Amino acid sequence: MIFELIKKRRSVFPAQYTNQPIDRSEIEKILEAANWAPTHKKTEPWRFKVFLGNSKEQLGQFLAKKYEETEANPKAFKVKKLLDNPSRSAAVIAICMQRDPNESLPEWEEIAATSMAVQNMWLCCTEIGIGCYWSSPGLIKYMGEFIELGKREQCLGFLYMGHYEEEISVGDRKPVEEKVVWFN
Repeated sequence: MIFELIKKRRSVFPAQYTNQPIDRSEIEKILEAANWAPTHKKTEPWRFKVFLGNSKEQLGQFLAKKYEETEANPKAFKVKKLLDNPSRSAAVIAICMQRDPNESLPEWEEIAATSMAVQNMWLCCTEIGIGCYWSSPGLIKYMGEFIELGKREQCLGFLYMGHYEEEISVGDRKPVEEKVVWFN
């Protein structure tokens, strides 16, 4: 059953979302799934900021404005996408990583643990029929200007979430045999 769920997981983009809201209890369940990700030395580095309602539009406005301020040649289609993606989503979750203050393990392990938390969220979304998409635009480095981040906390991207109605394509992968070397 878990193997089929893993194979079924897909990116579902904000343009595919309906206007149906996501119940807060479903978001809480998804976040609880994230909280059970593996974590070396139990640092639990994942942090999440949930945007609902008007805060989604404010996020989009911030991202679009910051893009226009920092890009030498801002593209109108990109500004529109930065504005539209949060608005089209039922919820947007900023995926953040809180670095272990003692640096008791390498930063990549904290990022990996946070990524595993996101995978748990993604699988949970897949199981309950919510589409999601992890976006990591370069603008995430400015998120501390928009929301309060803890000392040594950084934003790794956004999980856009929404209900959808269309059929999602079947996944395709090259054979695992092409990616494995066995030693005896």
